[in-house]
Amino acid sequence: MTIRAFFAILLCKLLRFVSRVLHRGGTAMPGRYALKLCPNLLERLAKQVKTVAITGTNGKTTSARMIEEAFREQGLSYLTNRSGANLIDGITTEFVMNSSLLGRVKKDYAVIECDEAAARKVFPRLRPQVVVVTNLFRDQLDRYGEVTHTLENIREALRGAPEAKLCLNADCSLTASLAGDLPNPVRWFGVEQGAAPSRAKPEISDATHCIRCKTEYEYDYISYGHLGGFRCPKCGYRRHSADCAVTDIVEQRPDGSELVMNVRGEKLLVTVNLPAMYNIYNAAGAVAAVTEMGFPAQAAAEALRSFRCGFGRMERFDLAGGTRMMLVKNPAGCNQVIEYLQNFKEKFVLVICLNDRAADGRDVSWIWDADFEGLSALAGRLTQVIVSGDRAEDMRVRIKYAGVDDAFIRVERDYETLVRELEKETRPVCMMPTYTAMLELRQTVIRHCGGEDFWE
Repeated sequence: MTIRAFFAILLCKLLRFVSRVLHRGGTAMPGRYALKLCPNLLERLAKQVKTVAITGTNGKTTSARMIEEAFREQGLSYLTNRSGANLIDGITTEFVMNSSLLGRVKKDYAVIECDEAAARKVFPRLRPQVVVVTNLFRDQLDRYGEVTHTLENIREALRGAPEAKLCLNADCSLTASLAGDLPNPVRWFGVEQGAAPSRAKPEISDATHCIRCKTEYEYDYISYGHLGGFRCPKCGYRRHSADCAVTDIVEQRPDGSELVMNVRGEKLLVTVNLPAMYNIYNAAGAVAAVTEMGFPAQAAAEALRSFRCGFGRMERFDLAGGTRMMLVKNPAGCNQVIEYLQNFKEKFVLVICLNDRAADGRDVSWIWDADFEGLSALAGRLTQVIVSGDRAEDMRVRIKYAGVDDAFIRVERDYETLVRELEKETRPVCMMPTYTAMLELRQTVIRHCGGEDFWE
């Protein structure tokens, strides 16, 4: 333990304390200053624990919560970046806050979600035992660039963690390609053909052509986006059979799903307490990760019934006739939320909040690629659409062009006014905010109806 490391830890703890007193969160800033004092601080701390890292475009926070719940039910001592601060600064903060002033980590395990671009810096320092790559979709083009650039970021990150066992999405042709030139052992997860109704063609695809030879893919089935039974008719690159496979989706409800999973020959009936297909994939990836860490598949499956969803990820609030908040940030994820809304049986109010700040991505043209036309199928159930956020007018235009009658669309920029009006609403409310809008709107909601701060 060096003097520099000691003072870095001390500074980080003091900054976190002051931030929490001021109700500012203090999730990333303390770690940023700690790393300035001691650049190798994360390596020093991370080598003391066994770590599961989760990266990918969609599903990082929810997958981390599922794995965390399995660890909790196993009675393990672990730390996690529950706040979603998934850059190197926020991850360092969490390690420091779970360490003594002398640099001894007080936990045995860590569950860490990591931003796709930050993984290049984080993984060589973290040296995780298991890495889950959830999926790869086009997201924040101004920050990540094209999806193949994100793929190369993750590939480079994994080269810095050659001992890690990889849990890869077999149904994502981009994610699956990571297995081709890395030495890491691979565990595959996915949804089998026939488990759920297949689409005739991708509603939107970020991977239409083979990543190896550029020939257009053929599909045996499609679950959503470009995920499914892909195969290249020219070079033979195709979906790998899954070790942790969803073999049947028995029921999908507004509050969850009933599944059958085959985990290396062990058949399990699984209840996932969140709805939508993308959470079924998150569940399969979480089970794969937990079992790769050496814990029973049954224990992982049981955790899916009781885990608490991440903030803003299908999160429920006691507001109006019941409110659910669903983060959206790219076309593929947005389409999954719209599909969930199409299965909503009762009349409801929809709130869509669009921001274009750095953490959201400055380019909001993605809203024209998302299938908002699906909202027009909700006539009779969708009683009102309220748009808000920095780019509320852009969203209003998009919803109007999607076929929703302009008489049903209203702009309300002030979150306080919006929430006060929703308190008088008796119908359920569904909220679709982008990331920074979600943080602000959520804070306003919990002031009115209670709830935990995003870092809790």
